[in-house]
Amino acid sequence: MKKALLPVALAAVALSPAAFAQSRGGDTYRPDLAVGQGNWFLAGNVGRTDGGTADTFGSGDFNVFESRDGRRTGYGLATGYRWKLSPNFGLGVEGGYTDLGNIKVSNAFRSDEEVNQRDDTNALRGWHVGGNARWNVTPAWYVGARGGYFRASDNNLDYYNSVGQDLGLESGGSDGRNSWYAGVGTGWNATENFSVGVHYDYFRAKSGEVRDPVTGVRFDGPKRSTALLGLTAEYAF
Repeated sequence: MKKALLPVALAAVALSPAAFAQSRGGDTYRPDLAVGQGNWFLAGNVGRTDGGTADTFGSGDFNVFESRDGRRTGYGLATGYRWKLSPNFGLGVEGGYTDLGNIKVSNAFRSDEEVNQRDDTNALRGWHVGGNARWNVTPAWYVGARGGYFRASDNNLDYYNSVGQDLGLESGGSDGRNSWYAGVGTGWNATENFSVGVHYDYFRAKSGEVRDPVTGVRFDGPKRSTALLGLTAEYAF
């Protein structure tokens, strides 16, 4: 329950009657633009990943006061164009790149007979393209959402035993690279052009398949889906 608390809380705030009533008072989204007009924007974010433990959207474990194996620093860059569809709402498209750091892999197999494998790393990164939305509840306070297609990096790993001997397993290729991302967040509009906030983004990346060329046995590789909780800054032109 605690793991899904952040996205649920943000959604509750965004849909609350009080927030809706407050937002009806005037032109809160880019008053310098008329409805139907739009603008380019450039955004960047940096934060901490959940260590590759997320299986579904909202399931990441984010206790920033507790150290966790596998947690890394991630970042992202995006640019796009957003149209003003109402006095307080904008909808647009975006594209960019995300690097979610290195996920520690402690075991190659997911079965009762565990392989004593040396720690390795699997850097998850990739390009994304999708849509984004912003609702300015007040001129100073926004709630945002994004989502779309994510093309993950190649899951190409070497697997070793505890003494460093290569197990000879094969992985990589295009399996599991085409997937999706989604995120929610909220923040402060410092000016009509510049905003900062806190956002939660989840990047789905399938584990891919690993094969033993000697026996022909195939099995799932390490889970790669990762969430990022971090600070976001956007400049709208």
